[in-house]
Amino acid sequence: MTDPGLERVLEHAADPVIVTGFVQIAIAAALTAVVLGIIYARQLGFEREIVAMAVRGLVQVVAAGAVISLLLAAHLAWAAVVLAFMIVVAAYISYKRGTALPGVFGTSLASIGFGAGLTIVAMAAAGAIEMTMRDLLVIGSMVIANAMQTNSLALDRFTGEIASNRAEIEALLSVGASPDEAVTEYVSTSVYAALIPTIDGIKSLGVVKIPGLMAGMIIAGENPIYAAQYQFAIMLMLFAAGGLTVVANTVLLSRRVFTDAKQLDEAVVDAIDE
Repeated sequence: MTDPGLERVLEHAADPVIVTGFVQIAIAAALTAVVLGIIYARQLGFEREIVAMAVRGLVQVVAAGAVISLLLAAHLAWAAVVLAFMIVVAAYISYKRGTALPGVFGTSLASIGFGAGLTIVAMAAAGAIEMTMRDLLVIGSMVIANAMQTNSLALDRFTGEIASNRAEIEALLSVGASPDEAVTEYVSTSVYAALIPTIDGIKSLGVVKIPGLMAGMIIAGENPIYAAQYQFAIMLMLFAAGGLTVVANTVLLSRRVFTDAKQLDEAVVDAIDE
C-alpha cells in the first residue's frame, strides 16, 4: 500500500492544477474578506470564528484530499475501516447536541451505523455505489455526513421538546398513558424537523439548483438524463440514511428519559434545562 500510495500522492501534489486551485481559493478568500470587513465594521463580533473556520476547513479538506489520494492505492478492505472511523467521528460530533440524555453517544453510534451502513450496503448491492475505493469513500462519506447532520438536528429538537412539554408529558402519564404514548408526538416532531433540510433539497432538485454531483457528472461528459437520475437516487439514499438514523435514535432515547417506574426522569429533564 505504502509505495504506490505515496507515489500517487506525490503525483497529485505535483499536478499543475494545484496552482489553479490555490488561485481559486485566493479569489474566494478575497470575497470572504469583504464579508469579514462588513462583520467587523458592524461590530457583529464573530469575525474570528469565521477566520478560524476557514483556516480549519482548508487544512482539513486538503489533508482529506491527501489521505484519499493515498487510500486510492490501498486494498478495498481499507474502505470499511475508513467508513467505520467516519461513523465513530460522526457519532462523537453529533451526540454533543444531546449530552443531557443518558447513553446518547452509544445510541448515536448505533443509529448512524445502522442508518448509514444499511444504506451504503443496499446501494452498493444496487450498483449505485461501485465497489471501488473511490466510490465507497466519496459516496459513503456523503451518506454518513448526512446521517450525522440529521441526527444532530433530531437530538437538538428532541431535547427541546422534552423540556418544553414537561408538564404535558407528566399529565399524560398521570392518566395512565405509557411512556411511549406520552412522547410519541414529540418524537414525530423531532424526526420531521430533522428531515426538513433533506426533504426541501429533494423538492428543489432541478428547479432551484443543479446539485454538485449532477453538475460534476454533466461537466465530465456524462449523459445529463442519467446524471439527473443518479443525483435523485443519491438524494433518496441520503434521505433513507437520515431517516433510519433519527427514527432509531429517537426511539432508543425516548425510553431513557423515563425511570423504571415509568415516570419522567427529573434528573434528565433538569440536565436538559441547564
